[in-house]
Amino acid sequence: MAYTPEKPKLAESSDQLRARIPGWGVDLDPKDRPSVPREQFDPTFSGAHWEFPERQPEKFPRERSIEHKFLTPVFGTSCPPKGLSGVIRRYAYKEYSEGRAAHWLLLLAADRVDTVESTLRSFASLHPDNPITETGVLSEFSHHGIASRFGRKRTDVKHQWIDPIIVGAPWLLGGVLAYRIAKRVAGR
Repeated sequence: MAYTPEKPKLAESSDQLRARIPGWGVDLDPKDRPSVPREQFDPTFSGAHWEFPERQPEKFPRERSIEHKFLTPVFGTSCPPKGLSGVIRRYAYKEYSEGRAAHWLLLLAADRVDTVESTLRSFASLHPDNPITETGVLSEFSHHGIASRFGRKRTDVKHQWIDPIIVGAPWLLGGVLAYRIAKRVAGR
């Protein structure tokens, strides 16, 4: 069972492994291994005073891999899945193994959807995001950003031409859309 203080039993004996795998067991002599003192079980030093760790309470359903029987005893809760991105994440964990590309592609898509959702939430709030100060555009002019793009140490020069489009296009399109909506509302 996982998360217990005991070391799992080996499937094969040392003699069987030595006969099957050339060179197996060369580090069995404690003098050849500097980590040996750490491998000695000392209940006063290890801090493991439990048979199985106490489980963190699950206040809302968490996404969990289909490969594992249960969640780890402790898990992160700082960014619970929400909105459409949360639905995509739950679907990725429910339907696909972590060994499948579809699982990871869905999680990447969920990240992109979460970015759009966060931007829309910021527009709906009283304090929308400021793309000029929060994307670092001003540092291009104040901290030698443009000059640093032409040095020999840079490896990302091939995609620099498209960076302003990727960062600015959503804001530009959002501004155009907001202008058209405002114009239509004001015309009525």
